[in-house]
Amino acid sequence: MPNNNTDLRIIRTKESIREALVELIEEKGFEAITVKDLTTRAKINRGTFYAHYQDKYDLMTKCEEEIMLEISRIAKQNFPAVIATLETNSPNNLKPFQLAVLIFEYLNENNGFMKAVLGPKGDLSFQTRLKDFMWKTLFGNESNALIKEDSLLVPAQYLASYLASAHIGVIQQWLNSGRKETPQEMARILSTITLNGPFFAAGLKK
Repeated sequence: MPNNNTDLRIIRTKESIREALVELIEEKGFEAITVKDLTTRAKINRGTFYAHYQDKYDLMTKCEEEIMLEISRIAKQNFPAVIATLETNSPNNLKPFQLAVLIFEYLNENNGFMKAVLGPKGDLSFQTRLKDFMWKTLFGNESNALIKEDSLLVPAQYLASYLASAHIGVIQQWLNSGRKETPQEMARILSTITLNGPFFAAGLKK
């Protein structure tokens, strides 16, 4: 029982530090934040902070990695069904849509951190790391890869860059506009653009 209490206390401490990080990024920007700012806002002492993180950069990296690992888990868990759907070319199959819903639901749960870190006051290197992560998720899984390089019609690095930039842009727009659409609505929007192309979404291509 003491172990459970200790684990719960650690989880709550980390949540407090993360909430403090999000608030401070919005207020003064990541580069201006100090460890003292974080400990004061989270109502903890410096020793407690350093028991979990080396510095503010380590904190940011670990928070970002947690987000990317969970998105990767959701995506890879659903890849086989999505691949099967695309191979059958069935217009009525909802597997890609359902994957997008799951990802947007996760982003919705972590909207404060995502908005802060992807914003102008956040970690400017995160978008680059996110694109690299998407490249590895799409192409770097070899037999389990969603996209096989030998079937590409354009060079892989350009396709990955286009997909990553487009998806991140849509996510940023959703977060910055106050998440007016539900995860289901956002999944429909992104699935329509991704599966049918921007010209179809614009009503220029039937």
